[in-house]
Amino acid sequence: MFAMSAGYTVKNVTMKHFMNKPALYLRLLLVLLTASLLFAATAVADVREDAEAAVSNLHRSNAAEKFPDDMKSIDSVIELARGYVASNDLGAADIQFLLALQKSRILEAKLALPNVAPLPEVPAPTLPPDSQPPVDDVPEHDMTKAPDSSWLVGVRGVYTVAKADTLRLVATKLGVTQQHLRSMNGLDGKAYLKIGQKLAYNNRKIIPQQISDGIIINIPDRTLYFFQQGALITSLPVALGSVVKNEKYVWQTPVGKFTVTAKLKDPTWTVPPSIQAEMEEQGKEVILSIPPGPENPLGKYAIKISIPGILIHSTIRPASIYSFSSHGCIRISPDRMEGFFPQVKVNTRGEIIYKPVKLAVTEDGRVFLEAHRDVYNKSTSALAEVKVMLEKRKLTELVDWNKLKSVLQQKSGIAEDISL
Repeated sequence: MFAMSAGYTVKNVTMKHFMNKPALYLRLLLVLLTASLLFAATAVADVREDAEAAVSNLHRSNAAEKFPDDMKSIDSVIELARGYVASNDLGAADIQFLLALQKSRILEAKLALPNVAPLPEVPAPTLPPDSQPPVDDVPEHDMTKAPDSSWLVGVRGVYTVAKADTLRLVATKLGVTQQHLRSMNGLDGKAYLKIGQKLAYNNRKIIPQQISDGIIINIPDRTLYFFQQGALITSLPVALGSVVKNEKYVWQTPVGKFTVTAKLKDPTWTVPPSIQAEMEEQGKEVILSIPPGPENPLGKYAIKISIPGILIHSTIRPASIYSFSSHGCIRISPDRMEGFFPQVKVNTRGEIIYKPVKLAVTEDGRVFLEAHRDVYNKSTSALAEVKVMLEKRKLTELVDWNKLKSVLQQKSGIAEDISL
């Protein structure tokens, strides 16, 4: 018997029964996919990327020739989603991207019956050595000489795929998007990773603000910067508050200065009243608290700060890192939290800031620009902001304006050289 969160129950039915009736099988698959995608805690940013990749893969597979009506429907949903992005209505856009992903998976099932195409994050089979374009003879973290600047962090490098790695997990480790890894390595939407495979990447970022001691978290670039004695000790990709909001709940991470008030190992999670109310509205069991253990969303470590309701904590969902998917808290991957937690002291000061565009100049006069999506719709004109920064530093005549506008348009989240 299959029990589904959408309220459907199918009794006394075997998989053989469904395979003999493809239409019924597809309807069941649609319900299962809808339930899993809507109710599982997936990262919104990843849904958007997965939808674009899935639709692109269908076009490459000539799905439009076999199922023109289905592809027409999917394309219309994707175009609607992109339109919402262009108008900065990200909540509506994410709903349409989710619908496009659902429709794409159903069409993949039609193309591949009886073997249903796997969903994202399903462990991959081993592929032949020539199945992916190799990155040959490149030392890790040494694809190009790093610019000489105290304002730049990260590298152009090569990552070696480890056991249990997926594209999403690799992206979260490196602090880049899945689309970035696909583009740099010629991977399509259905590409699977194999142990030992080399992936080129670029996670170079501009440090948004430097301080003597403490923590800076920049929301648009989903990165935490930790300083001690005037030096950057580490930068960590993080997950932050969701971009989706409705009339009752806004789960965005707030900006503001803070102080570390306590450090907790093996914490108990006391569920905030607002999340309890959300559970009740969604028809879920209302949970008051969760003790330490594998089901605790805070993981093994939590750092309390003076901003009410906000924690910096580990997570049991490492694939959510480098996304906007929390209820406002700052999540750090478990392996990175192991090293970061002992370094942070009670009374450490910090600040959560919001800078979608960042500018830096290297020691030899090269100008770098980094641009991100204005996920919380807090900024006005990115181009106007950059012009002000350039004029203030007297750099206007030193930049290539075509490169500058390209960086602002692409919003790749990577520090790019825009010098003449």
